[in-house]
Parts: sequence; structure tokens; C-alpha cells
Amino acid sequence: MKSNYTILTLLLISIILVIGCKNKNKLGANDRTIEEKVQENFTNSIDIVTRSMEFQTLDSIPSGWNTFKYKNLSNETHFFLMDKYPEGKNVTHTIEEVAPVFEKGMQLINEGKREEGFAAFGKLPKWFGDIVFSGGSGLIGPKKTAITTIHLEPGYYIMECYVKMPNGMFHTSMGMAKPIIVTKEDSGNKPPEPTINITISNEYGIKYDKAITKGKQIFSVFYKEQKHHENFMQHDVNLVRLEGNASLEELEKWMDWSDPKGLITPVPLGITFLGGVNDMPEGKTGYFYADLKPGKYALISEVPNSREKGLLKEFEVKD
Repeated sequence: MKSNYTILTLLLISIILVIGCKNKNKLGANDRTIEEKVQENFTNSIDIVTRSMEFQTLDSIPSGWNTFKYKNLSNETHFFLMDKYPEGKNVTHTIEEVAPVFEKGMQLINEGKREEGFAAFGKLPKWFGDIVFSGGSGLIGPKKTAITTIHLEPGYYIMECYVKMPNGMFHTSMGMAKPIIVTKEDSGNKPPEPTINITISNEYGIKYDKAITKGKQIFSVFYKEQKHHENFMQHDVNLVRLEGNASLEELEKWMDWSDPKGLITPVPLGITFLGGVNDMPEGKTGYFYADLKPGKYALISEVPNSREKGLLKEFEVKD
């Protein structure tokens, strides 16, 4: 009798252990899902480093899907945007034909001559309108890393950041305009599987399909529609962490580069930028990664009056 009882007990323990191990393994697989997806994209990621006013990265990259890991080791907020240039145009044309126009226009705006400043932009070369803004990271704070996945067609690109120095000079004029060749060779990469889907529309602005929770997230950003706003910019998505002293009104104003105090160092108090997806054509999708801690956040586009356009959405991540 005692022997039978012992055997039965051991059998029950074995069944419990087997079930427990299966459940543990199943849970572990779910827990690792995002981590594995991120790690998989990291394997073939393209590193970008900024220590001051430069992009340290490859001179040529494959076309197709690429994940960029942008380490901002500087003391200022930056981003990178991939501008696909029309055939026959390159960084020399930018320096000679584009940069002086923007510098002159911004100088007039800073002097309080807004209308004259915007009129000066009319001297931009015709080919400037043929540039295809093809995505990149959102704004990323000092000592932080932005991880972004985008799809690039073969061609000649300029990687740029046009955040402004305290004196109003664009970072592009300080060295943050790097030529990159995107080759015909395809990377062979695939886009990641998102955990949260963001859609941007001219009609309703930014929308996401579920509550945003703490932990590692992969956001997809689908540009259902795209247009140029009053400051010539198209809409993009930037993730912002808001501390207790943060002002949404100051953030909204700062995001407009055409304001003398807009997109200029330093960022408003209580604001930390955590990446996102820069502007890209209608119908395109980009992805960005974030590890969210409990607290208050916002998704915002780099356009004037973003709140009334639905392009500023505040949310809270619960513990």
C-alpha cells in the first residue's frame, strides 16, 4: 500500500512538473518575443554615431529594409532624415544652391521679418522639390539611442539633421549632411512585426490601435496620407517623455522650425525625445522601437498647431 502511494505521488509530481515546464516554456517564449524581434533586426543593423555635429556611419548601404541604430553621444538633441536626391544632384549642389537660401531665410525670420524670410525660400532651386524625404529616426535626446527600420530605394541620399544651434544656425550647416549611396543590392531583410500600429492621416492626425503599455514595444507608422504644412514640413512621428515640469504648449511651439525659438537647442524643460519615424511618402510604413517606463508621454509631429490637427497625442503608461 505504501509502495503504491509512493508511486502515485511521484507520478502526480512528474505530471505537475511536465505541465509546469510546458507553461514556463510557453510564457518564456511570449516574454522573449519582442526582445527576439529587436535582436533579429540588430543582427544586420546599420550603426550611426554622433559625438558632436557629424554622422559616423557607412558611405554605402544596401537597398530594401534596413534597421538603423542611431547612438546620439552628443550633448544635444538630433535626428537623421534620409533625403533621396534627383539624378545628377549631390551634396555639392546642396552646399552651393540650398544651404545659403535656408540660412538667409532663417536669418530674416530670426530678425522678426517672417514674411520676407518665407519669401526668400522661393529662391530654392527647382530640383529641390524633387527630393524624396524617405524616413529616418525621430528626434532623439542626448546620450540616447534611436532604433528605426525603413525601406530605401537605390539612389543617392543625403543623411541630414536640421535642428538649430542656440544661435539659430542649422546643424546641416555644421556638418550634419552626409552623402550615402544606397546600392541596388537588396539587404534581404524583412520588416519587424509591430506590437502597436500607428496610422497618420490628413483628416484625423495620429491614431494608434491599442493602449500603449510599459516595456519593449515595436511601433509601426503608416502614412495613410501626407502633405506639406505651413512651415513646408510633412508630418512625422516623434515619441516624447514628459516629466512633471513639461509644458505641452512649449513643446508644440518648439516643434515648428520656422519659429525663431523652434527646433533650437536647448529643448524645453521636462522634455526627452525618444525617437520615432521621420517623414516619408504617402502609403509608406516605417518602424521604431521603445522601452517604455511608467510615466507620461506624447506622440507629436514637427508641424505648426499640431494639437488642433490631431498630430499631438498625449498618453500615460501605467505601472
